[in-house]
Amino acid sequence: GIVFPPLDHLHTGRAVETPPQRDGRPNVGPKGWLDFLDDVGIEWTVLYPTVALAYGKIVSLDYAVAAARAYNDWLHETYIKYNPRFKGMAIIPMQDPEEAAKELRRAVTELGMLGAMMPSNGLAQPLGSKAYWPIYAEADRLGCCLAVHGGAHDRFGMDHMNMYVPVHALGHPWGLTINCADIVYNGIFDRFPRVRIAFLEGGVAWLLLLLERLHASHETHFQYIPPTEFGVREEEDPRKYIRKQINNGRFFLGIETEELTMPFAIKIVGNNPFLYSSDFPHEVTNESCKHDLGELMESDEITADDKAAMLYKNAERFYKLPL
Repeated sequence: GIVFPPLDHLHTGRAVETPPQRDGRPNVGPKGWLDFLDDVGIEWTVLYPTVALAYGKIVSLDYAVAAARAYNDWLHETYIKYNPRFKGMAIIPMQDPEEAAKELRRAVTELGMLGAMMPSNGLAQPLGSKAYWPIYAEADRLGCCLAVHGGAHDRFGMDHMNMYVPVHALGHPWGLTINCADIVYNGIFDRFPRVRIAFLEGGVAWLLLLLERLHASHETHFQYIPPTEFGVREEEDPRKYIRKQINNGRFFLGIETEELTMPFAIKIVGNNPFLYSSDFPHEVTNESCKHDLGELMESDEITADDKAAMLYKNAERFYKLPL
């Protein structure tokens, strides 16, 4: 049956499973994943959900707790115990922050998860809200990572669009942009100094947009921020503030390989935040992934150090898992 809500108005929960008869890809289980890793040359992988990207839209607190525990148990039994090359990121019932903090601790200390994924859309409040501070406090105590993952697209002003391509293209980065701004300006990085946060599957360009827009608005509208709040101070430049979190190993960004703005982004923020993602098995095959990696390695627009940072060094720092 269907456990999680649909991703948006153009999906049902089952439609995003991309069955083989639709796109020609086989169903992928643990063995298929290992075959992919061996063929492409990837040492280990961190697994994120598909339909469960929409778990923030669950409205029943009890159901949210049960669904998160069931997913985490399944991921542990099916993948993490199967082979140490599989790493997991839990989902946690953020609809009930105290329960979410408990599930985060269970997932990390009992199930071997690296941290938890937070939804970019669907929750009652954006991710910098005080309601979610118990979750950040627990992550701070555990020293684990948190990741905001794009994927659920409703309530972004696109609910009446009839074509999925623009909904998909705009929805992923928009959820990350909104929540990143809320996290930064509610002082999450200051209040919880051990928390590391990644913003995944939205590309690079949204960060450049955010840096530009926050800089201008901070200069002209800072007077509306209560002076006792944490976050970016009046005398600070939000661009420098975010770069500081990047340089301190606290702020990361997921990328694939066809990022037109990557060379410019590296010029602006350096190569420290970028985490390579294959996105297998959703939108790639073995061959397309190898092709994309080949193009990245052959690019003369970024340095060898940039490539190493994207492909493994930054992942080591974010997930705390040395190769």
